[in-house]
Amino acid sequence: MSSSGSRPANAPQLFPRHIAVAFLATVACFFAGNHVAARLAFENGTGLLLAILCRSGVALSILIAIVFIKRHSIRLPRRLGRWQLVLGLMITIQSLCLYSAVARVPVALALLTANTFPIILALLTWALGGPRPTLRATGLMLFILFGLVLALDLPAILTGGAEVTSSWWLGIGFALMAATVLSVAFWVTDHKLAGISGPVRSMFTMLVVFICMIIAGIGDVLPGGMGLPQAAPGWMGLVALMLLYGGAFAVLFINVPRLDMARNAPVMNMEPIATLLFGWVILGQIISPIQMLGGLVVVSGIAILSLRKGA
Repeated sequence: MSSSGSRPANAPQLFPRHIAVAFLATVACFFAGNHVAARLAFENGTGLLLAILCRSGVALSILIAIVFIKRHSIRLPRRLGRWQLVLGLMITIQSLCLYSAVARVPVALALLTANTFPIILALLTWALGGPRPTLRATGLMLFILFGLVLALDLPAILTGGAEVTSSWWLGIGFALMAATVLSVAFWVTDHKLAGISGPVRSMFTMLVVFICMIIAGIGDVLPGGMGLPQAAPGWMGLVALMLLYGGAFAVLFINVPRLDMARNAPVMNMEPIATLLFGWVILGQIISPIQMLGGLVVVSGIAILSLRKGA
């Protein structure tokens, strides 16, 4: 387990554990609110590309300010430039897939499905020459998948006890694609770009996302993708997703050196739970008790898996 004794002498002093947990819980709620706000915006005519463009623009502005204030060098080694581009493209695809899922299925289900990426990351790392998942880790992965089956209510769907549309299946497919692409992004970050400063790496990543959205919008790659909100709730959702995502980004990046992420990162797994609550209060989205139980299983399994890695 990480400890302050092994930290560099010039490292910022860590927050007390309860303050760090409160910070991360707030960030998780902000990210959850961002997804609910996105669904509200989409339901009122906001284009998918416009939402991601606005969100990435706010995040990019914050990261540029952080890099400038902390005087980080923005020079990338030539051999890492293509990997930085790959990372940016992966996050672009992940953003498109996740928001596409949020637009089609209950927000909490989209988040729960997308948050299974640690399973895909572990398998991808193994396939690319990394360590083989232990028996205990494999058991946790199966536990998470079991929870996902319950959360999606697949037994009822497959037996005809519950009806879903083709759009629902497409939304779940987009969420799984988001999880897959995010796992690739994490692998690239850990194995190819670990030597680059976090704010600099994130700044270039958001720059790629921002530019891709502009190009996609100009080329009308997604019809209606740059559509403006058609009603006041749509504008409220668009503004809220920018503020919530930007706020979460700022709090996380400014304070991450003091949050002891190795110990406290599992707190972020409360995001799907917060999404479930916000989705019910704001959007009126309700899932069954079995689906709630499945969501709890998924979140618990991912938290335990994260704790094992951070120990």
